[in-house]
This record gives sequence, structure tokens and C-alpha cells, in this order.
Amino acid sequence: MTALEAVAVHLPPRIESIEDVGARIGLTPRQLRLFRRFHGLDRVRLDPDGTLLDLLDAAVRGLPELRGNEHRVRYLLHARSMPVAVPYPLNPLHQLQERFGLTHANAFTVTQQACAASLSAVDLAGRLLADDADPSALALVVAGEKTFTRDAQVVPDTSIFAEASAACLVSPGGARDRVLSYAVRQRPEFDGRLAEDPELLARYQREYQPTMIEALEAALDQAGLDLSEIALLLPHNVNQASWRMICRQLGYPLDRVVLDNVPSVGHSFAADAFINLRTAVTGGALRPGDHYLIAAAGIGATFSAMVLRH
Repeated sequence: MTALEAVAVHLPPRIESIEDVGARIGLTPRQLRLFRRFHGLDRVRLDPDGTLLDLLDAAVRGLPELRGNEHRVRYLLHARSMPVAVPYPLNPLHQLQERFGLTHANAFTVTQQACAASLSAVDLAGRLLADDADPSALALVVAGEKTFTRDAQVVPDTSIFAEASAACLVSPGGARDRVLSYAVRQRPEFDGRLAEDPELLARYQREYQPTMIEALEAALDQAGLDLSEIALLLPHNVNQASWRMICRQLGYPLDRVVLDNVPSVGHSFAADAFINLRTAVTGGALRPGDHYLIAAAGIGATFSAMVLRH
């Protein structure tokens, strides 16, 4: 059974208010009021002087569990929201391989699911390791991106992106953080430029909540669990308002949703799942044996959920 062996997070030291970001990219006062008052956004972590390689490198260096186990890493996956992250012919993933002695590993990007790519990457890594039938093998999943274009800086009327990163070691089995289920709901009719199509954006916002709930319930059904058995819900950090509405409809306590990173870190593309897991573990919010639920949504649109046992 797929398990998360270790998770590391890198938070760039530079913190910018959403007003500073908004001034740079041309957000209106009305948009900023919506982000702050309704969505609960405040600050974002950014590294304007660093490259994508720097961002991923910092997360991997935070994994002491990797040291001495580099030879066991069979796969290196970058869970990426944006189809294109750097100009050709740059390839930071291959540079990352060389820096950490992972040139023997198969390295590739998991994309086309936007900010839900991290859960897809964990599921894919687990299935690849299971097919290899080597209980000592590992996969390394990295996540995090640069806000290098306007599309990579803001989700219309929804969120502002940050540049935090994460790294996760995945094994084909383990005693803790074992994956019990993974469910996906895809809505390709929402593939388009929401910022330039108000009607498409309005339909997406209407369907967002029920489709996310459908994915959550499908993951619970696969795991054979009821929502009342979930100790913690780890959302993506797009905003607080959407999770208030989802929890109200589900009847799930909002104080058991890890929302601390929404105002203090920002929405870090596909890295949110690992960032919130690290927050939950270091804060003592998860006890051994607890079941928890990770949720993610990506424009395009993909809604996914994963149940794990700590």
C-alpha cells in the first residue's frame, strides 16, 4: 500500500501583502477587497530572485531521509500546475537529478491536472513502485512553481499564487501515512481562460462546490469510511470562503480543516497538499492511526481527494 515516507517544505523568506502583489499585476480595489474580506487572503510567500531549480532544490534539501537513500529512488516526479514552467531548453528536473545523485531515476513531470497534480503524482508513484515489486524502492515527488506570468499569479476572483515548494518521499508500503483511496472527478467543459470568459467563470464557480464534495465523498466511499471518522481535512490553499461553504454543506467542523496557510503562505500551486500535511504533523494535529482527507482542485477542471491513515 502506497505510503508517504517523509515530507519537507520550503517557505521563501520574502512575504508580500496581497495589496503589493495586486499593485504589480493590476488588480482593482474591488478585487483586493474580495480577496481579503471574503476569501481570507493576506500575504504570500515569494522568491523573486530565485529560479524554479532553486525553489525545488530547497525543498529536497529539507529531506534528511533522502540522504544515504538516493540509490533507492526509482522515480522523480514534478507535480506541476502549469504546462510550461521554464523556457526551452531549460530542464530544472534533470538539473535536480544531477545535484542530488538521482541520475539513475526515471524523471518526468505530471501535469494537465493543474493544482490537483500532486495527488495524481502520489497515486502514479505508488502504482509504479507496486509494479516494480521492490519493497525498498522509493519515488520522490516535488511540487512548487514560479509566478512567472500573470496567469501564474492570480486565479480570477478566487486566489493569488505563492512560491512555496515541497518534496515528498513515496514508498510502496509503510506503517504511517498510508494511502487508502484516491478519487478524481474531471470536468473538461471548464477548460478555458476564465479571466476572459465571465460566463465560463460563473458556471465554474457554481459547479465548484458540488463537484469538490462529490470527489470527497467518492474517496471516503473507496476507503470504507464515514466523514465522521476523518480527524482532519487538508484543503488546497485557494481561499477560506470555499471551504466554509463546503464544510457547511457537509456538516464537517471548520476547526478540523487546516486553513492556517491560506492567509500566511498563499496558494502554492500543487504543493499545498504537502505544505498543509507538514503543518498538521508539526503542530501535533494528527495522532498515529488518525484518518485524514486531502483535497485539491485544478482549473481545467480536475477535482481530487485522497484518504490516508497517519
